[in-house]
Amino acid sequence: MQPLGDSPLVRNDKTLVLAHDHGLEHGPKQFSGVEERLDPREVFEMATHDAVTALAVGKGLAETYYPSYEDDVNLLAKLNGGSDLWMGDPYSPQNWSVEYAAELGADAIGYTIYPGVNRETDMFEDFRPVQEAARDEDLPIAMWSYPRGQAVKEHRSRDIIAYAARIGLELGADFTKVKYPRDKDAMEHAVNAAADNRVLLSGGSKTSDRDFLELVEDCMDVGVSGLAVGRNVWQRDDPYDILDKLDEVIFEGASTDDVL
Repeated sequence: MQPLGDSPLVRNDKTLVLAHDHGLEHGPKQFSGVEERLDPREVFEMATHDAVTALAVGKGLAETYYPSYEDDVNLLAKLNGGSDLWMGDPYSPQNWSVEYAAELGADAIGYTIYPGVNRETDMFEDFRPVQEAARDEDLPIAMWSYPRGQAVKEHRSRDIIAYAARIGLELGADFTKVKYPRDKDAMEHAVNAAADNRVLLSGGSKTSDRDFLELVEDCMDVGVSGLAVGRNVWQRDDPYDILDKLDEVIFEGASTDDVL
């Protein structure tokens, strides 16, 4: 793993990635009620908030919009992704290279793996040259580690989430984004399983301010290194308000009651 003390993705030893790969992964339905955010500039503007240490987007958005924000936004280049229209076993094909991401000014690389699916071995092999090229470019790597497949009966169980976190360490990521295993102690187990790898909580579907902030607070309490969140920010009527609150909870150690 890379030393990340000087990385722009880390502030006060914590990280907040604003994710905006949902247009590819889930389609325009994710923007219901906030249709103005179909314009990526809306979310790029959010990423200029002090709380956001990186914005995760794919190739097209990085090419088209990042040049206007490169002085104010740290780019996490999400190199692979698939659409909701595919109905088979999950597989996330790579659609741009580390080298091209570096040319566009990326500060980090993002990559999704689905451990447990039929094509797990292909995805692990696909990740190898990405990981090694990122090392050549001196770019940290964030892995989205989402177990799926017939053998995974409960993809948020304690053991499965700990395994997901460990896979990030074993395959050479610097950050590993995992789902919440629905239990604070289980999340602590995942952090321990990841050892020196930095675990990021997946923000998930939109919930109330209190439920979301209490979840983040619980995870920070057990050693999670930060958050990678999309819908729980940009689906809100006032995304800047929740970013203000996340700034205090993640980077300042405030409690939910302190900020509400």
